[in-house]
Amino acid sequence: MQELLKQSSNPEILKPLLQAVKEKAAEFISLYGRKPAFMEVCGSHTMALAKSGVKQALREDVSLISGPGCPVCVTDQHSIDSMIALAEGDGRIICTFGDMMKVPGSRQSLMDAKINGKDIRVVYSPVDSIRIAEENPGKEVIFLGIGFETTIPILAILVEEAYKKGLGNFSIWMTTKLVEPILRHLLNCGDVMLDGFLLPGHVSIVLGEEAYSFLPEEYNIGGVISGFEPAELLSGIYKLLDIAITKDTRIINDHPSVVTKSGNVVAKQLMEKYFSLCDEAWRGIGSIPSSGLSIRREFDQFDAKKKFKVDPGEPKKTKCRCGEVIRGLINPTDCVLFGKACNPMKPVGPCMVSAEGSCAAYYQYMRECN
Repeated sequence: MQELLKQSSNPEILKPLLQAVKEKAAEFISLYGRKPAFMEVCGSHTMALAKSGVKQALREDVSLISGPGCPVCVTDQHSIDSMIALAEGDGRIICTFGDMMKVPGSRQSLMDAKINGKDIRVVYSPVDSIRIAEENPGKEVIFLGIGFETTIPILAILVEEAYKKGLGNFSIWMTTKLVEPILRHLLNCGDVMLDGFLLPGHVSIVLGEEAYSFLPEEYNIGGVISGFEPAELLSGIYKLLDIAITKDTRIINDHPSVVTKSGNVVAKQLMEKYFSLCDEAWRGIGSIPSSGLSIRREFDQFDAKKKFKVDPGEPKKTKCRCGEVIRGLINPTDCVLFGKACNPMKPVGPCMVSAEGSCAAYYQYMRECN
């Protein structure tokens, strides 16, 4: 069955699946008098749903709400400004993922700083930053460590490698986020009515199916871990509808080829060895207790936040509503800047920049639907 679901370009599979989802949604609507509402937690799901046309095809049947699953998008403005201020120091090499380069700061972006002569390098593998530190012993090399549990184990490997090699000129600026605390926060706030979660495929490889047991046990809401192909997405939405209709709240692993019950034990052990829980600020939300990770004290020499002091000042205020978008309160098109003052060439907020951003997904694939 899983192999069949991955045949996303096969209309013989997609058309019946889409029709089955529509019929299941109609059943929900007839029972409850409204459309079902599900939140896709993962930014990759947001982009996949829009790019494949699944979100557009189901817009009259199911409310698919983009959530806080894009690492760039959920990074608060003060953190963005701090990373840019860090790059402005002399004798430093900043290593980062490409998505961060065009994220607007209050005064400039990392791309602007690079154009102005600062040494900022896009790396495709974080491990490249270790090599750069070895090749440049006279400079401080800082990796901008953003991301969820998908990338955090890689950051732990960086600390491990730097420690083994005795790299005194290497550090990480940690602004990582954890999935469970943000889901709890959204549910505790109750600002958005949800009937279930389309749970992230990539993060779940690390966390495992059991990591989401708190959803049905404590909040009486279900979830489906899904892959990213159109047929997999439709299968996940169908199962979410079934859970919502039957009230059999549970977690379904619809991505069993890569997601296990307990997840990647080795990766989780690495995270625990090198990092500890800390409060973390989220865009549009503020600080959520124990929602991020910081480098443990015994490895302080690799903690850029302790190694360098930056003062970016107060963040510039704009009409950008990315904070509301990632909380599921509005659609990107509800922002007055969308597609006008804010577009991929001149983004005002991070949701228009990132390859996993809701605004970018809407701009590329869904403008004609609004």
